[in-house]
Amino acid sequence: MEHRARKRFGQNFLTDPNTVRRIVDAIRPASDDNMVEIGPGLGAMTEPLLARLEHLHVVEIDRDLIARLAMRFGSEQLTIHEGDALKFDFATLAAPLRVVGNLPYNISTPLLFHLAAFADRIRDMTFMLQKEVVMRIVAEPATADYGRLSVMLQYRFRVGRLFDVSPGAFTPAPKVMSSIVRLVPLPPEALNATDEALLERVVAAAFGQRRKTLRNTLREFMAEADFLALGIDSGLRGERLTVGDFVRIANHVSARGAL
Repeated sequence: MEHRARKRFGQNFLTDPNTVRRIVDAIRPASDDNMVEIGPGLGAMTEPLLARLEHLHVVEIDRDLIARLAMRFGSEQLTIHEGDALKFDFATLAAPLRVVGNLPYNISTPLLFHLAAFADRIRDMTFMLQKEVVMRIVAEPATADYGRLSVMLQYRFRVGRLFDVSPGAFTPAPKVMSSIVRLVPLPPEALNATDEALLERVVAAAFGQRRKTLRNTLREFMAEADFLALGIDSGLRGERLTVGDFVRIANHVSARGAL
């Protein structure tokens, strides 16, 4: 029985075998990898992954698809976790974990932030996302795509765009281009923000009103004397700062203890 893609789940199924092969080759699964696939859908990537893995975990929210996967693949090699990936506790899976998937575009950004909380247990993540989102993830300072997503993910991961995927590789075809992105957690010693929650607040404020200068957007956190102490021009916009600059600001605010 044919499965109709459900808009509420953001379903666009990858169907082009050449694209599937290219993605799996980029992932390079080893037989003993601890791997989880988010949103396996009709199993286009699941099958070639299982051909290389001893075992695979998948997280799927659609009960009809879960039933199809359970019938198609044996439980000895495939463990299906029913539920919303946004709420899934990835700490229940063995580390180091490799995470892969064609992520639903409608939840991709919050899902990436959810996964970042498990970065210390993750070896790498390889995802297909809307190209626009990938360009924001890998963006450099002083570019239009650079923003909160860029800073917070680049603080925790080494990121890289691998290749693009055209709409024709999917059924139904989305209206946008897709890209494959890889995120590799940085070592603990590289994460030098003393208060990561404060860093998130500073970054969110800096990009909350992109056209305004730091003097205005970070008014809650920084006075002119603070900017001078750090050697940062308060007349700049947030997009001009590096990830390291944001960490320095957050650490300065934390050390000052004014908040």
